Amino acid sequence: MTTENQPSLARTGPIDFSAGAARVALDKFAASIDGEAHVDATHRMLYSQDASVYQETPAGVVFPRTRDDIERIIGFARAMGLSLIPRAAGTSLAGQCVGDGLVVDTGRYMNQILELNAEERWVRVQPGVILDDLNRFLAPHGLFFGPDTSTASRCMIGGMIGNNSCGTHSILYGTTRDHVIELELVFADGVVETIRAWGEDELAEQLGRGDLLGEGLRAIDEVVRSHRELIAERYPRPEVMRRNTGYAFDEIAGMRPHDGDGGVYDLVRFMCGSEGTLAMITEAKLNLVPAPKFKTVVCAHFDSLDEALTATVAAVEHEPAAVELMDRRILELARDNIEQRRNSFWVEGDPDAVLSIEFYRDTQEELDEAVEAVIEDLRARGWGYAYPRVDPPNDKAVWALRKAGLGFLMGVPGDVKPVTVVEDTAVAVDVLPAYIRDFAEMMERYDTRCVYYAHASVGELHLRPELNIKDPVDVEKFVGIARDTTDLVKKYGGSVSGEHGDGRLRSPMLEQFYGPELTQAHKKVKRAFDPDGMLNPGKIVDAAPMDESWRFVPGEQTPEVDTLFDWSADQGLVRAIEKCNGAGACRKRAEAGGTMCPSYMATLDEKDSTRGRANVFRNLVRTNGDPRAAMASDELYDVMDLCLSCKGCKSECPANVDMGRMKAEFLQHYHDQRGVPTSAKLFAAYGKLSKLASWAPRLANLTMTLGPTRSMMNKVLKVSPKRQLPAFATRPFRRQYRAMRNADGYPDPARPVVGLYVDPFTEYTEPWLAMAAVRVLEAGGWRVRVLPIEDDGRTYLSKGLVRQAKALSEQNMRVAREWMANNPDAMVVGIEPSALLTFRDETPDLVSGELREVADAFAARCVLVEEFVVKMHEEGRFDAPWRVDRGREPVTFHGHCHQKALVGTGPTVRALEIAGYDVTTLSTGCCGMAGSFGYEEGHYELSMKIGELVLFPALRGLPQGAKIVAPGTSCRHQIHDGTGREARHPVMWLERALEGALARS
Repeated sequence: MTTENQPSLARTGPIDFSAGAARVALDKFAASIDGEAHVDATHRMLYSQDASVYQETPAGVVFPRTRDDIERIIGFARAMGLSLIPRAAGTSLAGQCVGDGLVVDTGRYMNQILELNAEERWVRVQPGVILDDLNRFLAPHGLFFGPDTSTASRCMIGGMIGNNSCGTHSILYGTTRDHVIELELVFADGVVETIRAWGEDELAEQLGRGDLLGEGLRAIDEVVRSHRELIAERYPRPEVMRRNTGYAFDEIAGMRPHDGDGGVYDLVRFMCGSEGTLAMITEAKLNLVPAPKFKTVVCAHFDSLDEALTATVAAVEHEPAAVELMDRRILELARDNIEQRRNSFWVEGDPDAVLSIEFYRDTQEELDEAVEAVIEDLRARGWGYAYPRVDPPNDKAVWALRKAGLGFLMGVPGDVKPVTVVEDTAVAVDVLPAYIRDFAEMMERYDTRCVYYAHASVGELHLRPELNIKDPVDVEKFVGIARDTTDLVKKYGGSVSGEHGDGRLRSPMLEQFYGPELTQAHKKVKRAFDPDGMLNPGKIVDAAPMDESWRFVPGEQTPEVDTLFDWSADQGLVRAIEKCNGAGACRKRAEAGGTMCPSYMATLDEKDSTRGRANVFRNLVRTNGDPRAAMASDELYDVMDLCLSCKGCKSECPANVDMGRMKAEFLQHYHDQRGVPTSAKLFAAYGKLSKLASWAPRLANLTMTLGPTRSMMNKVLKVSPKRQLPAFATRPFRRQYRAMRNADGYPDPARPVVGLYVDPFTEYTEPWLAMAAVRVLEAGGWRVRVLPIEDDGRTYLSKGLVRQAKALSEQNMRVAREWMANNPDAMVVGIEPSALLTFRDETPDLVSGELREVADAFAARCVLVEEFVVKMHEEGRFDAPWRVDRGREPVTFHGHCHQKALVGTGPTVRALEIAGYDVTTLSTGCCGMAGSFGYEEGHYELSMKIGELVLFPALRGLPQGAKIVAPGTSCRHQIHDGTGREARHPVMWLERALEGALARS
């Protein structure tokens, strides 16, 4: 310990570490640890909330690297009179990670898998290991960790132990406490001890310890001996598998020596679910289970929620691995979510509820028998109307939809949200239908709509009443529903918390649930382990009222900001920001797949996640009383700086938080107050500058390569000296196109028309792409008309010059109105995804008045060239002469971020397949270039680090000469800079596949 003999300081309020003795103590402490300590305003904002309704600004944040760091943190906190708030991914729904002390984030550095014994089926890990990362590591060994929460892409083992997490398959695998063998803990006195199951002699020895572990063990022993009958009477029924209300005295009561027929004494089971209030975890030894050999999902559709719940009881009799409920509200919201709409392909008709019944079996025959049996049983009882079976790998879509429920519930526009208040109750399955009927009647009394979903197989539905917690009337409903539900759960012998824990939210209900005697017993044990109340205070015992320290002050007006984008669909910019509920889907690692938050994937820094940016944005806009000042703050600029505007969050965030658009809006306001950097002006004006350069392209290219000129350009544009800006083509597209038409004439005027939008990148640097597009479209039987629009505004948006993008968009839509009138049935095809998709994504929300209707109509016509080829092929209207003598050439495809977010990569893959290619799609996220982002000196290193996450290694692993497809111009340049490989746009490969086309490699 480095803080021995330091005097204990009585804390009368939050400590100010900015100066004086407190700053000296902090600096000394920070120098003593291998990790990091931060007390700046940005970190304190980032860690002031989790995924709950609560918010408290902490004194600071510390990122330990080692067990010794944890010991020193405890010593420092004790000396300074600080509390400690343990935190992993920060996805807690009940406020476990919120407090005014020092947040201890183990996720950044204490995330190592330490040891695996595959033969004995156990693994030893640090608390910051992400569940999905662990299971990817275990997969080659045919093993995995049984509990599987819906937040598996970012939740960490330490948090799962703290909350005793369960997951979708808890009917088969139980809870986290069923899979923890040992815990290495640091107690409030700094003592480190590994706890495990103890025989009676070893237990007696442990009871005799003179430290806080000994004090705690004796307190538990006394409570169980004194209150055994009361514990049996008031704790949940034994049939309730998910039981995490308060401390697990019932677990200890069922062990020897308290129960002669019970199992061996195991303090680990008691510590699981204690929410970091008794000790801090530094290591855990976990048992593992074998991966299922054969699996499938039956998605039973029902006309009523009650019928689905009744059918759950029957489904459980067939020994499923999971039975998960989704109600009508979840299914409706899925239709409005880009990502989950794709995952809803299996939904038939308009069900009121769906049960996803998953089976694991050892043979295919056993699996088929189980499926047939459950379907026949449900049909015979008259329950359900459709029972589609979804086999791997398509079953991932079913579970992705189910797991996204929380996020897109919170993405509902407006202030009324399906809130976390009683979402974690659990009862025995046999009484679940009756319990839900009573609960539904209660909702009627409160005149409140409710969402029902999740773990039907184990009697736990996530019940989310829809309330406006900014409204004092609904706050009263919130508290009333919590109290009435507590009584209802008691009536059915259930648990107020099944797996989400007590935290700030449910701890105030513990005395109502257990009574005063057991409440005092909880306090006795807490004070024995933690006499100074240092470890996560206010959770489980000594809780503050549940309606204090919320993110929003009830009755306070929502501030608003005058904006250039139309945010009315979200009821304003601030409410669009508030759609982020903190679920943290943006915190996934690159290995998890997807695009969202490439900078977070590279830095693993909370400020670089969509959640972190949204939290700082919301904090500044709501708390300083002046939204205009917030829009000029350096703190907000800093967290926005590394957003690549990849658009991944627009589809992958369950709440569809569009941080790319928010960044553009913010930057315009920032520029208005702080001035526009010259580099931003020049990059934004790329189209105009390129047009000027096109009159002397060789001179322009030479100028860019000359040492003095390049040095000056790098200084003005802030371009990294390790980058070379794209060269200008010797002739832009329109000149080449006119020359071709003058030489070859025009196609048959009887052919149907398709418009071709040629963006500035294609026009001036890669005109051959547009020429290839013309040849492909005409080979398919179409007549191309080049759209008389030269710029879409993407470069202005990327630099936050939204006002100029708006003016350009309105000019474009006036042109588009006339063009559509002259070509009433014509689609518009684009080549560069970020450019073409601007018309579909941003333009309708930029233009004003009657132009909005024009923009919506134009957006509906705009497609990428690959989309057009596929659509017309499927309609029998694209009859290109693809060469058939080549076999199926293999190509490797990396998708563009905007394409993946707004369209999906399916059309590109399908178009290439139609042309005769065998396509391998790389599971890559963002390439890291993102327009000008990766060219800028301040972003270069991060840009390359993002490329190294998945893309560069995947491409380096290809054989020399492999054919690489990448629709984005930025992607192609990044691939070249990072790997030396050459990638080509899909349209080049389509043109190459035409009969008579010159072979291009």
